[in-house]
Amino acid sequence: MITELTVISATHMKSITFGKRLAQVRKDKKMSQDELAKKVGVHGAVIGRYERDEVKPSIEMAAQIAQALEVSLDYLVGNSDLLLDTATVKRIQDIQKLEAEEKGHLFALMDAFLRDTKTKHAYK
Repeated sequence: MITELTVISATHMKSITFGKRLAQVRKDKKMSQDELAKKVGVHGAVIGRYERDEVKPSIEMAAQIAQALEVSLDYLVGNSDLLLDTATVKRIQDIQKLEAEEKGHLFALMDAFLRDTKTKHAYK
């Protein structure tokens, strides 16, 4: 399964607050504030306050929100400009656990696939 990733330029990333990122991801997931609130055990109004940057969640609450939205906490807090879904993060973690030789084979395969894909798209 190939998943779509959202990439935001580094300059633009710094201007996006936790609240704006939260609202964007929640809306992209077609989830209401109340639905998200139920998943993390707060009232919908609390999610609204986070999204308006009126208050900041505790690290524990931010982690719960990231988990509920199935995105990385790094993205929500602005430490990463790459929006990775949890399935992709899990794959990366699994790759990190491989032996060096196994990683080398996997990276060679990925590099060939990416090269071929870029070449194919260049001629469209």
